[in-house]
Amino acid sequence: MNLHSEEMAPLNGHPGAAAAGDAGGSIQHRAYRLLRDMIEDGRILPGEKLLEAQVAKSFNISRSPARNALAALCADKIIVESEGRGYCVAGTASGARAGKPAVLDRTEITSEPQWQRMYAELERELCTRVLFGSVRITEEGLAQHFDVSRTVARGVMARMHSVGALSKDRNGHWIAEQVTQERIGHLFEMRRLLEPTALIQAAPHAPRDFLEAVRARLVDAIESKHRRGADMDTAETDLHIDLLSHCPNKEIVLALSRTHVLFVPTRYLSDPYLQIPDQLISDAFTEHLRIVDLILAGHVERAGQMLHEHVLEADTRWMLRFEIIRRMKQPDLPAYLAPLNAG
Repeated sequence: MNLHSEEMAPLNGHPGAAAAGDAGGSIQHRAYRLLRDMIEDGRILPGEKLLEAQVAKSFNISRSPARNALAALCADKIIVESEGRGYCVAGTASGARAGKPAVLDRTEITSEPQWQRMYAELERELCTRVLFGSVRITEEGLAQHFDVSRTVARGVMARMHSVGALSKDRNGHWIAEQVTQERIGHLFEMRRLLEPTALIQAAPHAPRDFLEAVRARLVDAIESKHRRGADMDTAETDLHIDLLSHCPNKEIVLALSRTHVLFVPTRYLSDPYLQIPDQLISDAFTEHLRIVDLILAGHVERAGQMLHEHVLEADTRWMLRFEIIRRMKQPDLPAYLAPLNAG
C-alpha cells in the first residue's frame, strides 16, 4: 500500500484535524456520536449496559476506538462504569431494562483512510508518553502493530516530523522528545510575545462571516451539555491558527507555527493523562468568546490585551497536566515504543 500525496494533504491547514475527530471525525468520535445519539433519542435506555466488545462488533470497528468512545461517554457522564464489566447508561433505570445489555443495531461506520487512523492513535499515544519521558519509535514495530507496510508507517512518521511532533537522532531513529515544563514555558513565552501582535494585525483582514461563524461555534460549545475534545480543538484552531493566519507578517505566523504542538492534547481531553477540569475548559471557551466579541465590536487593541491574558491562563491550564501525571502511574509502553535510554 502506498501513501499518495493527496491522501496526506493537510486538512483546513491543520495537520492533525482529520485524525482528531473533526467534522467527519475519527472512528472513535463517530462511535461516540452514534452512541450518544442513540441514548438521547431513547434507543438505548437508562440502566442498560454497554460493553466494549459489543460496540466493536455492532459498528464493525476494532476494540480500541470502541474503548475510547465509551471512555469519552463516561467522561461526559452520559454513561457510568458498571460494578461488573462495561458501563451503564446514566439516569433512572426502568425495572425491566436495568442491567440488561443494550440492543445495538448493526451500523457500519465507514472507515477513515488508514493513515488517518494510524496518525490519530499514534498522536494520542505520544501525547501521554512524552509527559513521562522521551521515547523511540521503531518503524517495523509500528507497521506490525497496525498491520500495514513499512511504507505506510514511514509516511505517517514523516508527517508527524513535518509538524514537529517527531525528530530523528544521529542514527536516523525516530524520536518523540519529552515535553518538559521548561519547554512548555518557552513556547508559551513565545505565544505571549507574538500572538497579541499577530491578532492586531490579522483582525482587519479576517472576514466578518468567518468571525461570526467562530462566535457561533463558541456559543454552541459553551451551551453544550456534552462537550468534547473536538470542540476544544476547533476553538483553539479557530482563534490561534486560522484567525492569526490572516496576519500579513508571515514571519510571525511561521514562528508561531512552532507552538501549535501545544494544542494537540486538547483533542484528547477524555484521556485521564491529558484531561483538565471541566470548569477550566469552560473558562477557556468564555475567554475565546470575549476576544472574538471585542474584534467584532472593533476593539482590536483590547482584544490583543485580552489574548495576552488568555495565553497566561492557558499556560496555567497546560502546567496542570504535569500535576495530574505526578499522581499517576505510567501505563505500559506498546511494543513499537521504547524509552530513549533503552539499548
